Amino acid sequence: MKICALVENTTKSDLKTAHGLSFYIETKSHKILFDLGPNNTMFENAAKRNIDVSKVDTVIISHGHYDHGGALKSFLEINSDAVVYVQKAAFEPYYSKVLLVKVPIGLDSSLREHRQIKLLEGDYKIDDELFLFTVDKADKLRSSANDSLYDKNGRDKFLHEQNLIISEDKTALIIGCGHTGVTNIMEKAGEYKPDVCIGGFHLYNPSTKETVPNALLDDISAELQKYRDILFYTCHCTGEQAYNYLSKKMGNLDYISCGDDLEI
Repeated sequence: MKICALVENTTKSDLKTAHGLSFYIETKSHKILFDLGPNNTMFENAAKRNIDVSKVDTVIISHGHYDHGGALKSFLEINSDAVVYVQKAAFEPYYSKVLLVKVPIGLDSSLREHRQIKLLEGDYKIDDELFLFTVDKADKLRSSANDSLYDKNGRDKFLHEQNLIISEDKTALIIGCGHTGVTNIMEKAGEYKPDVCIGGFHLYNPSTKETVPNALLDDISAELQKYRDILFYTCHCTGEQAYNYLSKKMGNLDYISCGDDLEI
């Protein structure tokens, strides 16, 4: 499979950056967009890479935050065939709370009933190649970077977050922000024996510009060192400070920036 990072916070290429995430993935059977980023950045970068997003057949929205699904309306205007898989709860209101101010960060709820949207509740098998799963036990090594994120009832529990398993000659685990915790996600993904894990670990709070404490990073790296045979590529909400710290402890951790290509 081939993976290109079309939206990410950093770049070493000619592609434009944005705070958000979007991966274009080609497999034996599918052309996939995993997340769409916050705006038109994904479309501009796809054009630079000669990727025709109108030919995409599968879209995965990892969770209900605009930096991962803000471009959904624009995508649906140019692609009338792709199925968009999203957790039903992802269209509920979500907020980032700074001091006493709650700022909406959710998806466009008017798209919820669109004919191309497939609303899910929990784990879902798309076909023999693609499987989506959620994590409901997320207390282990919880990231304090989640503290400013809320739903309509209080602190967000991220039941709207889903992760993708791609099973081919090798198996890839693709995660969005990993709000439920990369260690918890890895535990649930264990039965699929992923060869690679790609996505954000949410160890940086963009509102406060703070990285989680080193003690938490130490505990996370200790847990992830159980998976020495797995290649980890992180990005986006992990933050560069946390990545630099973790990469000194993990020889199997790299960073994927906007414009980077992986072949698995």
